[in-house]
Amino acid sequence: MPDRSGHRPTLTLLAACVSTLLVLMNYTQPMTVLPQMATDLHAGPSGQTWILNGIALGLASLLLVAGSLADNHGRRLMFLLGTAVSLVGSVMAATAGTTLVMVLARVVQGGAGAAILVATLGIIGHEFPAGHNRVRATGLWGASLGAGIALGPLASAGLAAAASWHAFFWAYALASAALGLLGALTLRESRAAVRRRPDVPAVVTLGAGVAVLLAAVTAGRQGFGRPLVLALFAGAVLLLGAFVAVEARTREPMLDLGLFTRPAFLLSVGGALITGFGVIGVMSYLPTAWEHTLGWTPLATACWFALWSGTSFAAATQARRAGLGADHQLALGFALAGAGSLLLLGSAGSWSPTRTVAGLVVAGMGSGLLNSALARLAIESVPAGRASMGSGANNTARYIGSSLGVAATVAVVTTAGAGHGTGAGTGHVAGPGAALGTAHGVDVALVAAAALLLVTAALVLARSRAAPAAPPRTHASDSLADGEGAIVDRSATPVGGQ
Repeated sequence: MPDRSGHRPTLTLLAACVSTLLVLMNYTQPMTVLPQMATDLHAGPSGQTWILNGIALGLASLLLVAGSLADNHGRRLMFLLGTAVSLVGSVMAATAGTTLVMVLARVVQGGAGAAILVATLGIIGHEFPAGHNRVRATGLWGASLGAGIALGPLASAGLAAAASWHAFFWAYALASAALGLLGALTLRESRAAVRRRPDVPAVVTLGAGVAVLLAAVTAGRQGFGRPLVLALFAGAVLLLGAFVAVEARTREPMLDLGLFTRPAFLLSVGGALITGFGVIGVMSYLPTAWEHTLGWTPLATACWFALWSGTSFAAATQARRAGLGADHQLALGFALAGAGSLLLLGSAGSWSPTRTVAGLVVAGMGSGLLNSALARLAIESVPAGRASMGSGANNTARYIGSSLGVAATVAVVTTAGAGHGTGAGTGHVAGPGAALGTAHGVDVALVAAAALLLVTAALVLARSRAAPAAPPRTHASDSLADGEGAIVDRSATPVGGQ
């Protein structure tokens, strides 16, 4: 791509993709070492759930807020702030001696990850014009999600075997410092041409609403009928309702509700929500089920799981060669993910290497196509100057969906397996009968996920045929911000327009 300022786009893309990969590695870190962490931290079932979901709570609560701040005040600035906070959170996690400190550290890491994710995708949207270069860049960014999911459990299990689970967080702290240095040296500043006034009521109501919602989902893992859980859900509804009311009345909203009249924006947010719920939610639980029912070690589980996430990485990097529009790519991705879920039936019980490999590869291809298409839609479904906000909305939906998906999967496995040997209300395995129950419950969850994904694929394809997506926007011309040498977007289109 021609460079008008001496800036090197390759280094920009490298910084964006490596940082995204590391955020996802950290997200999946506990998958294979949670038992060791729980033993050292004296964490019971509830504490383990919070260790798993703490980072998702920090991510989902702050993604949209961080995206809006990045567009208004600088994406490079938000990236550097994210790496600095990530360093602090990682040191907290590495030195944690109690469950409470570890959970707080994971929430801090989630907030830092939110800043990094929205900043990197916003920077990519600004640096790479619409067309081939952007499709390639967003495809690589989406591939980094799959690579991070693959490498996180492997690195965590490997470092735990060589030293202890603390080693991963020390390594992540060093990586955060290195990323901050790389970003400071290679990234140039960009922001929206017109800064919006701080929408403080929206920041408070949305951040609190999403946090309370995920707290309710997390607490609900021990029973959704408890008064505390019901009260949390009610509080989330009130706070999110207040957010909608605030955004409907303010002149410069953090999230303009008019965006929901755009089919592309609905596809971006809705597709991310379904991906989180039907793909990430189920696949996040599958390694745990394999360990319980098949007796695998964490490292062996991570290696098999890497077949899915590694295929996802490869599919995302090559998705642009198919020449599909984002909507058709989404439909194909959902269809393949659903087919892969069906092929994985029986993988937690009557193990068949051939069938499981086929299921993981097909599901991984679907996941990669989804990651690539959603990254592109996150940028192209919003006005040119609000790319980070678009990334925030897209990823907020993804992580809310994944948290709900994990909770739903656990509930399905527990309920469906209760009549086949699994202890009701636990979902954990205590013997051969319990293993049989868990395997049956996993199959029920896989069928439910496949049905959701295949129906979604059909709906996306039908929508595409009825109303073809508008062609992608061309990139704005750049000019220097007065007195700062920063690059700003000068052609933000009116919100709600195509």
